[in-house]
Amino acid sequence: MTTVSMTVNGKPVSAQVEGRTLLVQYLREGLGLTGTHVGCDTSQCGACVVHVDGKPVKSCTVFAMDVAGAEVKTIEGMANADGSLGTLQQAFQDHHGLQCGFCTPGMVMSSAALLAENPKPTEADVRHYLEGNICRCTGYHNIIKAVLSASGQTVAAE
Repeated sequence: MTTVSMTVNGKPVSAQVEGRTLLVQYLREGLGLTGTHVGCDTSQCGACVVHVDGKPVKSCTVFAMDVAGAEVKTIEGMANADGSLGTLQQAFQDHHGLQCGFCTPGMVMSSAALLAENPKPTEADVRHYLEGNICRCTGYHNIIKAVLSASGQTVAAE
């Protein structure tokens, strides 16, 4: 067992982990942050995306001990300080960018990374950036609208 310390959603955390503990396990089981989902265990679906030092990472492919000392942000950290939905989360709700909701945390986290890199992406930019995230329900159309809306761009009516 190794003690791993990091900052998660702005709060310092520390816990004992085995060397093989994945970041997604540490977040879900160790910290109770269950918004980060495990979808495929093969890094194909993107449901487990979190930010590590500001970069999107599939947390099912990273050991918790490898991000010791890092700043980690999960879907729970995307809300406003008062607990209300953040801009991107609200855009997903407003534009019906979710159905079953399983992929939504990863989609939001990946979209947030895109908007940090490119504040005014085109539809093609959004589609390209989200290629590593799979949604079985929505067909992506409303996800794209949500991301464009969150970037302050006008989107076509529903």
